[in-house]
Amino acid sequence: MIKKTIIVAGISVVLLATACKTKDLKMNAEKKDIVDNKKIVVYQVFTRLFGNKNTTNKPWGTAEENGVGKFNDFTDKALHEIKDLGVSYIWYTGVPHHALIRDYTAIGISNDDPEVVKGRAGSPYAVKDYYNVNPDLAVNPENRLQEFEGLIARTHKAGLKVIIDIVPNHIARKYEGKNNPVGVNDFGADDDVSVEYKRDNNFYYIPNTRFEIPNTAKPLNGEKNLLVDGKFQEYPAKWTGNGSRMAKPDKNDWYETVKVNYGIRPDGSKDFPTLPAGFDTKSYQEHYNFWKDKDVPDSWKKFRSIALYWKAKGVDGFRYDMAEMVPYEFWSYMNSAVKMANPDAFLLAEVYNPKEYRNYIHLGKMDYLYDKVETYDKLKDIIQGRSLPDGLSDIQKGMADIEHHMLHFLDNHDEQRLASAEFAGTPQKGKPLMVVSTAISTSPTMVYFGQEVGEAGNENAGFGTHSRTSIFDYIGVPNHQRWMNGGKFDGGQLTRDEKELRDFYKRLLNFSINSSALMSEFEEIQALNRNNTKGYDPGIYSFARWSDTQKLIVVANFSWLSTSNFELNIPSDLIQKWNLKDGNYTLTDQLYHKSSIQLQVINGEGKARITIAPSESFIYQLK
Repeated sequence: MIKKTIIVAGISVVLLATACKTKDLKMNAEKKDIVDNKKIVVYQVFTRLFGNKNTTNKPWGTAEENGVGKFNDFTDKALHEIKDLGVSYIWYTGVPHHALIRDYTAIGISNDDPEVVKGRAGSPYAVKDYYNVNPDLAVNPENRLQEFEGLIARTHKAGLKVIIDIVPNHIARKYEGKNNPVGVNDFGADDDVSVEYKRDNNFYYIPNTRFEIPNTAKPLNGEKNLLVDGKFQEYPAKWTGNGSRMAKPDKNDWYETVKVNYGIRPDGSKDFPTLPAGFDTKSYQEHYNFWKDKDVPDSWKKFRSIALYWKAKGVDGFRYDMAEMVPYEFWSYMNSAVKMANPDAFLLAEVYNPKEYRNYIHLGKMDYLYDKVETYDKLKDIIQGRSLPDGLSDIQKGMADIEHHMLHFLDNHDEQRLASAEFAGTPQKGKPLMVVSTAISTSPTMVYFGQEVGEAGNENAGFGTHSRTSIFDYIGVPNHQRWMNGGKFDGGQLTRDEKELRDFYKRLLNFSINSSALMSEFEEIQALNRNNTKGYDPGIYSFARWSDTQKLIVVANFSWLSTSNFELNIPSDLIQKWNLKDGNYTLTDQLYHKSSIQLQVINGEGKARITIAPSESFIYQLK
């Protein structure tokens, strides 16, 4: 073992290098799950922020002071521009009606207690009524559902598909299902509240004990409100959404929510039928047939009804919040029913435990999971100088059997903005991360609105945290607002750098959705070059992607300090797989089509001279 100190992205890193072999890593993407064999791009928008033109940005500001976006802000022009960016699906975040601090009693909605609501605009993951939508998002709140149905229709007209959130693990402390379909009882309406647990109770209880509000910071930043009185009526107290069994949750608990009971006893044992051995290889149709005659907990039925309700409205898929806190048997039950109603439904789950990935994919019938703790975390470590990029190859190897199911992202509503000082530091330093994240696997790519114009999340919104665009407050998104240009959606107020950045995203995403190579084979060429190539700096990462009709070499420079000049080595086994004879070939960059280099094959081995600037990336295609 050799120990040496090197510089990556401007920071000293101690490298423990061991000899490693370049191995062919085949992408075992399940072709039956890849619609049209094209890469998918998801564009996440925080719906109430997307169309907001107000730039006041007062901390803890009201909707009247700071503004709030509407469904109608997603005009045909806006949707066309999103589609043109290279997008397949829009994930409209925060659509179901959730608890918030705004008076809608005139249309029959009760006020929410600020002591159990985070921020003023409220958390989108404290849903108050699953059969209607957030009244903030409608021009006419009484017609909010019809306005959302209009948005679904416009989205489909633009050639895009619709994803919304479902949060089965928890709901708002004050859930009021005032729009339940006939035959659907409200959550908890039939519960036996005298016991901690019963299989068909929707909640867990702390019998004979009253709920107490946590010792949080002052609700609404100390603003007077009739409901801020140190009390919240909940008797008996319920378990909190993150599983806390305390009648008085901690301020760091998900105190604005209550946990839903799926038939998991307090000791962790399962109180429902389990899937037989071998069901990890069964189809969703076989899963559906298994559950048809089974007696399942009431909460299972309620959430299946919710998903099928929104499917009938034209929603094309769901993003499931904190899916790993709900048993995968339930997901088998619900997802198989959704797939029976729409075989092409897009089902994405938030799961952070790598040991459970395969259970939620194969047994829970999820299409996609977040690739957060592997690829995302590694890329963040690389750009912050805590790691070399070489480990990306090990991640791809370790997830080769499920890589297609692991959705890639660098920015979302929960994470620090890619361009923030707490992540990449600048939008430009984020560019090589985006190239690698998009091109390294067959999985879908996700972009969070504003990411493509360098949004850094610098606003002090109130309850929200700096470096993350607030999900709890009424706020503006400055870079994105410059792209909106007062509702023209033409980028008219963007700076030159912001325009160039959006152009980069547009080129990359459109290339990705039309590339057969990115839906086929992968081989890392990193180890060969790290060990044998002079001038191959520590911040460089390279790999090959190919199909029968397209052959690519991807090279990214994570360093922002220096230009690298080296002769890239292409291993003989890859030359053989590409059926290349000795001779000269042209490699042309597909991002800007301004750079071509020569690949020289001699005695079955390839070499190509590359000069790459800081934060630059190339996707070279063999002519």
